[in-house]
Amino acid sequence: MIVGVPKESFPGERRVALVPMVVPNLAKAGMEVIVERGAGIKAGYPDTAYTDKGAKMAPDRATVFGTAEVVVQVLSYGSNERVGRADLPLIRRDQALIGFMRPMGSVHILQEIASTGATSFSVELMPRTTRAQSMDALSSMATICGYKAVLTAADILPKLFPMMTTAAGTITPARVLIIGAGVAGLQAIATARRLGAVVSAYDLRPAVKEQVQSLGGRFVELPIEAAGAQDARGYATAQDESFYARQRELMKQVVGQSDVVITTAVVPGKKAPVLVTAEMVRGMAPGSVIVDLAAERGGNCELTFPEKTVVEHGVTIVGEINMASRVPYHASQMYARNVSAFLLHIVKQGRLNLDLGDEITRETLMTRGGEIVQSRVREFFSLPALALQTSPS
Repeated sequence: MIVGVPKESFPGERRVALVPMVVPNLAKAGMEVIVERGAGIKAGYPDTAYTDKGAKMAPDRATVFGTAEVVVQVLSYGSNERVGRADLPLIRRDQALIGFMRPMGSVHILQEIASTGATSFSVELMPRTTRAQSMDALSSMATICGYKAVLTAADILPKLFPMMTTAAGTITPARVLIIGAGVAGLQAIATARRLGAVVSAYDLRPAVKEQVQSLGGRFVELPIEAAGAQDARGYATAQDESFYARQRELMKQVVGQSDVVITTAVVPGKKAPVLVTAEMVRGMAPGSVIVDLAAERGGNCELTFPEKTVVEHGVTIVGEINMASRVPYHASQMYARNVSAFLLHIVKQGRLNLDLGDEITRETLMTRGGEIVQSRVREFFSLPALALQTSPS
């Protein structure tokens, strides 16, 4: 089984799908790794690091796709709408593709991927179970984003984060508010606390209060209750506009007292809810910073511009959309560990083992045999149900 790693093509992307350290484990399981020349350089992994671990180098992208039975990417076409379409002519029928594919994004793009006949797996759909934890790339990248968001804010903020007692007197600590206490939010809380800030966090799921407090944050409780605050997978669910309107009204004072606000609220397949209004931004002190990790989905802040950093009413608003790529060495390492664990799960005795009775395989399998086969995705896009398949055809 040949596993191919092409160079990432999304503009500015510095990560690579597999790093040298995972190659020996894949080789033990009967997989040969072929890497496009220069694929890992921006992440800090030169070609020689791959060949030293037993991987082979390919001169170009076409060779990787033409040789590999499984192609592994960070941003596959779907999450790479800008230039990912160029890969479609390179994909062979029954070739396996693994990567971020934004399954609730564009049904047209998913149908284009399906039309190649590829067997594709979307890593965003990995079940949130103990058994699948080592393969959860979405959580790995969210961890990187939460960490980097705090460092970005600390760099921009014209204040120090920690309290300091100096010859010039005592400096009060910065006040940081995290909105959304998922994986990214919890890592942001931990990072801001390590830097010495006073941290508060809000989430519509009361169940996360204990996690926030265990990291040293203060949980902001608002006198409103969300209906069905989280789904079966533990993700926050979308609420109606009346809930968000009441939430914004109650959050105004909390936001106004914060030096830094980091927003992380994303609902798969939907525009990000607006949680920080222009009026709230006007109420913040000049020099304050908002880092909007939901910028790619429209932003949690009303004044966010995706891919831009702007200053509005004296407040700097960061709308970066690919934060994990700014820590490419460890982001690639974490992603590679997740993907290699997944490869070891689905490749048995040198061939793909599509056991659709297995939850991990069934939930991540996006396209096969010319069709979008993932049931939740078909339901999301109102596609008719397919006949049930329980074993490979």
